Amino acid sequence: MATIYEQITEGMKAAMRGKDTVTLGALRGLKTALQNAQVAKGGNVHDEMSPTEAQNVVRKQMKQREDAIAMYEKAGRPELAEKEKAEMAVLAAFLPREMTPEEIAPVLEAVVAELGASSKKDMGRVMKEMQSRTEGRAPGKVLSQMVSARLS
Repeated sequence: MATIYEQITEGMKAAMRGKDTVTLGALRGLKTALQNAQVAKGGNVHDEMSPTEAQNVVRKQMKQREDAIAMYEKAGRPELAEKEKAEMAVLAAFLPREMTPEEIAPVLEAVVAELGASSKKDMGRVMKEMQSRTEGRAPGKVLSQMVSARLS
């Protein structure tokens, strides 16, 4: 399986050939963010990141796009919001498929049973375990809502 850097490089080449400036810009930004994260943790720019670290960088880039979309829509700049949405679609290809609530529910039940959680005060322990078991494939907001509903 190709590393994230190889995937980005191939995507950049294809975007250049196809003159797809939105994809090219998103991939360049992602590559820079990955390199900056690598340097920030004390590594060399060309060292390989773990898949989890790379996914965290991609999620951070997605969050930045979400914030920008909200600002552009509030400012009445729909054309810029559309560009950010297109970049988010490019970045989403680098993340694993998100779990559905139906897939999360059995994991939640198993965690609650194992930890013996019964009230809201157990929410922190349950959330921590859920996040480790879903490995970033479930949005924190969805997990929080499901755990809260289950423990109430």
